[in-house]
Amino acid sequence: MIRRLLASYLGLVLLVLLGLEIPFGLVYARGELSRFSNSLERDAGMLAELAEERIEEGERAELPRLAGDYARETGARVVIVDKTGTILTDTAGPTGADLSAQPDIAAALRNRPTVGAARDAATGTETRYATMPGSSGATIRGALRLSQPTTVLDGRVRDIWLTLAATGLGVLAAVALIASALARWIVRPVHALERATAQLADGTLTTPPATDVGPPELRHLAASFTQTATRLQHLLKAQRAFAAEASHQLKTPLTALRIRLENFEPYLDPSAHDSLDEAIDETERLGRMIQGLLSLARLENSALTPEPADLDAMVADRAATWEPFAAEQHIRIAVTGRPVGQVWAIPGALEQIIDNLLANALRHSPPATTITLATTVTHQAVELHVIDQGPGMSEAERRRAFDRFWRASDTHHDGTGLGLPIVEQLTRASGGHITLESAPGGGLDAVIRLRPATISAPPHPPAPASPPAPQALNSMFDPRRTNVS
Repeated sequence: MIRRLLASYLGLVLLVLLGLEIPFGLVYARGELSRFSNSLERDAGMLAELAEERIEEGERAELPRLAGDYARETGARVVIVDKTGTILTDTAGPTGADLSAQPDIAAALRNRPTVGAARDAATGTETRYATMPGSSGATIRGALRLSQPTTVLDGRVRDIWLTLAATGLGVLAAVALIASALARWIVRPVHALERATAQLADGTLTTPPATDVGPPELRHLAASFTQTATRLQHLLKAQRAFAAEASHQLKTPLTALRIRLENFEPYLDPSAHDSLDEAIDETERLGRMIQGLLSLARLENSALTPEPADLDAMVADRAATWEPFAAEQHIRIAVTGRPVGQVWAIPGALEQIIDNLLANALRHSPPATTITLATTVTHQAVELHVIDQGPGMSEAERRRAFDRFWRASDTHHDGTGLGLPIVEQLTRASGGHITLESAPGGGLDAVIRLRPATISAPPHPPAPASPPAPQALNSMFDPRRTNVS
């Protein structure tokens, strides 16, 4: 964030500098060129008048001194010709040549001054020249060409561009220092809020963000965050306390209620025994539902760290455990797929996930069918498929299957509607996800996708938390029952 703020500040200042310095440099360059040309034209006119006087007075011997003095002082080249175009003096060459054919000399001999630019054939440097007639009224006695390289002009223009560039760099450096301090002042409370948010997500806010650092808006935000986090921690502690105590507090009255209902059996008319059995079953279902709600509450309030777990061993172990119960219903459990090794999962999650899915599959599978546990490896994921040959689910039912307390409309068992939500919660806490798909040939394919433990880091950062009670979850997935949903 600091880099983005610095980039925005420096980008804005750079745009302002470019918008100011480039036009200024261009205007200065044009001004220097105009001054250079005007000065050259003015000097050429003055020298032409002096040369015309020397020619008129017959003092042509003075022309070399006149031209040489000016050339030594300014570095310019001075060429003076007579009215026929013959060179009388040239500060950079011999005399006597005829220049009447050259356009600027010819124009000057017709009493027309010429100003322009040309490239010196000998040196290759660009020069600007001014050719002026040496005349008195309409009488032409000669002409003078004054030419000077633009090296001096280019040097002055280059100096101003370098000055502008140095000034711009200095301004950018000063702005960078100021912007860096300002950005750090702004970002410091944001980083404190980020650390506090991470601590709160891990379960406990140990270092609240400072409320006296940074802009006023961020101070108010830090104060509001601290107040909200404190209240949230209080609510979470209260909920954890309730989840820890409710299981014990509710177990005794529910057990006592079931015993009392069973004790009514000798005193009831035989025709009422069916109603008594239904009441006992509903009492047991209520107990499982309460236990499931408490298990979900523990899962939601915990932040366990995923650990490597051997999926192949867990699949083989649970398949062997459930095989006798499946055989009672004339259902076979098959394990297929190649070994996939270890995956990231929170402690106890794989056992609960497989038990719940096997329980659901057994409940819906008709006799003489097979439940398949298949493991595969895809791109950066390990998949566990639990495939049954039951009636399956429609697409709408598969979308709602993970809603709490939801059961299909044609369901006639005493499930609680909490099994699959618990599986989803366990899978998500392990860094994976679960989907329900149609199995080929009918039935349901529950697909669990987990991250392989070959990846160097677990999907979630370590966080201290109290794990859900294993006995609470195990009671939901007891292999002796096959009515969990």
